[in-house]
Amino acid sequence: MPSSGWISTSRPLFHVPRQSGGHPRLALAFIAVLFVLAAGLIAWAVLRPGPTPPEPEPLPPRPPLVVVESLPRLTEQLDRWGGSGQFTGGVLVARGDEVLFRQVYGYANRSLMKPLALNSRFRLASVSKQFTAAAILRLQDEGVLSVEDPLCKWIQPCPPAWAPIRLGHLLGHSSGVPDLMARPAWGIRRVTPATVEELTAQSALYGLQFPPGTKVRYNNAGYNLLGAVIEKASGRPLHTYLREAFFKPLGMADTGYDDDASDVVMGYANLAGGPTEQPDANLSIIFAAGALYSTLDDLLVWQRALQGSRLLSPDSYAMMIADHAPDTTPSERGRPRRDWGYGLFSNSLGRRVSPDFPDRQIYHTGSWSGFRNMVTYQPDADVTVIVLSNNYHQRDAVFLVSQQGMAEALGRPFPTALTR
Repeated sequence: MPSSGWISTSRPLFHVPRQSGGHPRLALAFIAVLFVLAAGLIAWAVLRPGPTPPEPEPLPPRPPLVVVESLPRLTEQLDRWGGSGQFTGGVLVARGDEVLFRQVYGYANRSLMKPLALNSRFRLASVSKQFTAAAILRLQDEGVLSVEDPLCKWIQPCPPAWAPIRLGHLLGHSSGVPDLMARPAWGIRRVTPATVEELTAQSALYGLQFPPGTKVRYNNAGYNLLGAVIEKASGRPLHTYLREAFFKPLGMADTGYDDDASDVVMGYANLAGGPTEQPDANLSIIFAAGALYSTLDDLLVWQRALQGSRLLSPDSYAMMIADHAPDTTPSERGRPRRDWGYGLFSNSLGRRVSPDFPDRQIYHTGSWSGFRNMVTYQPDADVTVIVLSNNYHQRDAVFLVSQQGMAEALGRPFPTALTR
């Protein structure tokens, strides 16, 4: 008897004729196969490795570590000064990768009568600042931070006075944070070891000397704050970061943090009794502003890598050597002022010697606890001059020697005196 409902229960609700496409399970299986293939293609497109990045260009081989005296006027000058003690230390001049001059004069330790060697380690003092600046710029290249970041983004707790400070202000010495030597009780601070946290907390106690970006004033405390930022941003101690990011890849085995166990030569000062040992450096208080040691040849490797865009992007390197001082910055000692870069300066240093020469040089000096240094570079002729002295009171000799080496390498008249 037929059902009285609208829908018969004796046949399926939907009937697919065989001639329309075969059994439905076959169609479903075909769709499933297509889905798997599509998913595989998508996964391959998403997960396939991109093009293999090019291998970093290999570093040029190091020049042999031998005495080189291919600059006769400089050789004559230093033979005379080295013999009389007017200069003690090491000098290297290079054009590109070619060493034109490499020699050392005097003692690594006078009491032991131990002479300096071509690979002796010297305390760099403020020449170290360019390494800290390069670390900030490398982290910027990696997208970790920006020189436009507020300092308070990275330092906590952060005093309200620091709110307008950007990392670039610290790099260019325009932050307004009082320097270590501009604070009360500097004499005690000078000889008292300190941690990074203690240095940061002490800097936070003082107000600003001027609104950030309105003046420049040389500042070790600002570079210590940059060191604290590098540690926070990288998650590593500053000197570990420098070693892993720069020194190991460049083969700079004789460069690092001067921790009193680094085989650095003895530093001296000319006191009443003659050259006097300066063994107590306490570099903890300038850990990011002046605490590194290095050698003549390690510094040449660094210079070649830095100037050759092996370490930083072209934009970051251009930022490093640009002038960040306010337009209202006055001249210096009646001469055109230097350009205030990030860890580097630029000026026509040859104007300060006689006979003078006009070439603009990128440079930094360093002085601390028995050492006086200068590293300078003329980019047009690709000439590097490195002068490292283990006598704090040889400032004038270091400067004149640096300009004599630069002038002779450039083919300029050989300077014989300072005019500053």
